[in-house]
Amino acid sequence: MTLSEQHIIPFDLALETDRVLLRPIRESDFDDFLALAQDEDTWTYFSLNLADPVQLRQWMSDAARDREADTRRPFTIVEKATGRIVGSTSMGNISRHDLRVEIGWSWLGKDFKGSGLNRHSKFSIMWYVFEVLRFERVEFKTDVLNSRARQGLRNVGGQEEGVLRSHMTMWNDRRRDSVYYSVLKKEWPVLQETIFKDLHTHEAH
Repeated sequence: MTLSEQHIIPFDLALETDRVLLRPIRESDFDDFLALAQDEDTWTYFSLNLADPVQLRQWMSDAARDREADTRRPFTIVEKATGRIVGSTSMGNISRHDLRVEIGWSWLGKDFKGSGLNRHSKFSIMWYVFEVLRFERVEFKTDVLNSRARQGLRNVGGQEEGVLRSHMTMWNDRRRDSVYYSVLKKEWPVLQETIFKDLHTHEAH
């Protein structure tokens, strides 16, 4: 396998653990997403307010555009035990030259926060990035004010790096400072044997 072949990411990539299936977003997911998105508090730190159907359409269109540009793989998160759609996440800002991706665009419906499904989802992507693609870096960013998300990133092994001031325009016109976290390939084996010791994942077929 050549280096370029190793870094080909299937457009229909799906990943799974024993609790979650990450599959490509479909247009038919819109109604499920909209129903999940009706907790307004979810969007305080998100760049768009997905409780608004217009902004949800924009978000899904952006995801499809980025997928076609081969810079992002947007996933629908499905709870395997019930078959319910519970949220979404993406592997994006894919830089094959730099061996780097970002995990982001992530949200869960209110009833699924704190359920462990986010941990499973992030683990499945990190596993693919480090074990299959053999990339060097996974990065995350969140609103510097979002203490829950920041703790969640620490809980999956993210190391805080720094703050980008006035980094993003939010849906309510607030200027957001973003804080970055990362996990490096050399750190991955230890994380697998410690905080992720109970998890296993693979590509879904």
